Amino acid sequence: MERPDLSNIDPAVQAYIEALEAELELLKQTETRADQSAEQAVPLEPDEPPTTFNVITVSTGGIAKRTPRHLYPRQRRGGMGIFDLDTPEDDPPAFLAVADASQELILLTNLARAFRMSVSELPQAPVRSKGQSILARLRLRQGERLAAVLPNQNSGYVALASRKGMVRCLRHHYFGEQLDSEITLYNYDTFGPLVAACWTPGDGDLFIATRQGRAIRFSEKQVSVQGSPGIRLEGDDAVVGLAPVRQDSAVFLLGADGKGTIRLMTGFSPNKAPGAGGKIAMNSDCLVGALTVSEADDVFAISRLGKIIRFKAAEVPAKEGVVQGVNCMALRADETVAVNQPCNG
Repeated sequence: MERPDLSNIDPAVQAYIEALEAELELLKQTETRADQSAEQAVPLEPDEPPTTFNVITVSTGGIAKRTPRHLYPRQRRGGMGIFDLDTPEDDPPAFLAVADASQELILLTNLARAFRMSVSELPQAPVRSKGQSILARLRLRQGERLAAVLPNQNSGYVALASRKGMVRCLRHHYFGEQLDSEITLYNYDTFGPLVAACWTPGDGDLFIATRQGRAIRFSEKQVSVQGSPGIRLEGDDAVVGLAPVRQDSAVFLLGADGKGTIRLMTGFSPNKAPGAGGKIAMNSDCLVGALTVSEADDVFAISRLGKIIRFKAAEVPAKEGVVQGVNCMALRADETVAVNQPCNG
């Protein structure tokens, strides 16, 4: 947007506008200096030695593969990334997870059904390869599609969030070896399609983020056994991310434009109860995901064209307030679509 001609307006109004512009420019310079300091403070670590952990990439249509994590080199935040899952243009990547080869995956669908699959059952392939469809093994119903991919674990709870902003938490044993995929995980008529899920310890807070950059934080114990309203949505907004947090936690937020930030929960106070409208967590027109991180963690992000980047979370400046974010992935006629679901053992 070009600056309009201000010569014909009241001098006092003009002076006020110019003062605001000067303040915005000062804030921009301050953030730039902070970003540069963070980059200089975080050394680029050497590539990872061979590991049994895998990066699992899955497309919207269920094309999947796994690749050993050490084959993905670390880059600086804001790099171009490397090509990964090779899929048709009308079936872009949609899910990203990190899990050990010995683990199970929990595959959740929009109809709130769950399936188990061993990581070892997925085709192992090089970084840039086509993968194979896994949908034939899931016996999906008409109109059913994947909504979330989680590494399984033997403790805690799975928090589920629907498009309507409803939330429910289920103990880990629901997803054990006796998992019945014919049973829906919540009342679909009340909740609507499942859109996000995460593992939680059961005694902390839930952080729900929406496409328009709004979020809410509340105690997980306030969610009723059958589920509760989690966040009140307005217009065409929708839930895009769900993360477990505590007072000392940090949440990485990523926009479709490749910009991201880390919001410290010391600057994001919890609501007394779930179901409120939330508040701005990050200035973004299209948020794509939320991930609880520590400084030692690596972040993986994947784009619609199948490019993936790996960088240290510590390279992203942590903020207590609302910001537009910093460049996390360089994009050309592309957009980011997902961040990784972490392996919690």
